[in-house]
Amino acid sequence: MQTIPRHGYTILLVDDNPENIRLLDEALRDDYAIKVATRGEKALEIARSMSIDLILLDVMMPGMDGFETCRRLKEDPATRAIPVIFVTARGEVEDESIGFDCGGVDYITKPVRFPVVRARIKTHLALYRQERTLERMVSSRTAELEATQMEILQCLGRAAEYRDNETGQHVVRMSHYCYLIAKAYGMPENEASLLRTVSPMHDIGKIGVPDRILLKQGRLDEDDRTIIQQHCRIGHSILGSHPSLLLRAAAQVALSHHERWDGSGYPDGLKGAEIPLFSRILAIADVFDALTSSRPYKHAWSPQEAVAEICSCSGSHFEPAVVDAFIRCLPALKEIHLLYGDVDDVTTLPDRPEPAEANR
Repeated sequence: MQTIPRHGYTILLVDDNPENIRLLDEALRDDYAIKVATRGEKALEIARSMSIDLILLDVMMPGMDGFETCRRLKEDPATRAIPVIFVTARGEVEDESIGFDCGGVDYITKPVRFPVVRARIKTHLALYRQERTLERMVSSRTAELEATQMEILQCLGRAAEYRDNETGQHVVRMSHYCYLIAKAYGMPENEASLLRTVSPMHDIGKIGVPDRILLKQGRLDEDDRTIIQQHCRIGHSILGSHPSLLLRAAAQVALSHHERWDGSGYPDGLKGAEIPLFSRILAIADVFDALTSSRPYKHAWSPQEAVAEICSCSGSHFEPAVVDAFIRCLPALKEIHLLYGDVDDVTTLPDRPEPAEANR
């Protein structure tokens, strides 16, 4: 009858000598679940495919030796955390040094004394368990802090939006638009999600713009434009320099989302790839939403009209590759537009303004 392991840990024994494997298995199987490999290549395969808590690794094996096996385990993010104890007949100081340099946590020379092996395993599994517990605690705390930061960003974004658009849905649509365009552009999931999170902060600087300009019905004059363009630097100043990745990304889009591909934007006249990618993507999402939304100073354009306008600005206002990504995800963008659309309760509006005027 097979004994049920007491500790719930799985140990991988790697040795090309069947007798060594048998002896170690007999010494450990009452306490641990045992997996076996007789080659380094097979050990890598097992470690990557199942949950292994500790590896006892021989050095002298045909093909890939134990040192190289350990190096490859430590190079792979999926296996680098597994503690490796070398169990080998090579007992020179130089050999031990190589073993530790490869990433081993301990080095036992043959012939082994099984009480020593069991004690070393128990010690390193306890350390491994503590490390994993600390990692989970740190990860959980980090997630809580990031969630709090995201809530603050969304609240501040809505605070700015309510001064310009009473429904407050602009920041919701913008988040989804930015994420979809970023994914279509080929941005990795973690970066696209970060852009979705920070995009509501792009207009936070409008808090510092007077209502007489922000809510003005009709065209802005040059003095008005000079004042409203300050919202980029105001937003960047509000968010400030902060070690948080979220806040740094939010400050970046607040500063540069009105830059243009041809260098004619503001506040710094950045051109082409000088403009951060987050801001290049957000620029299209911002204009598309501004054109298709009602404001106190304008009627909404149809999505078709807005798309035609954006395409006509490819290479001038917008990066062509981002425009292409925008076109590829249009069906999803239109669904977001309908799902989170504003209620148009404005009855008297001036004639439709130019695109630049629509996106103040």
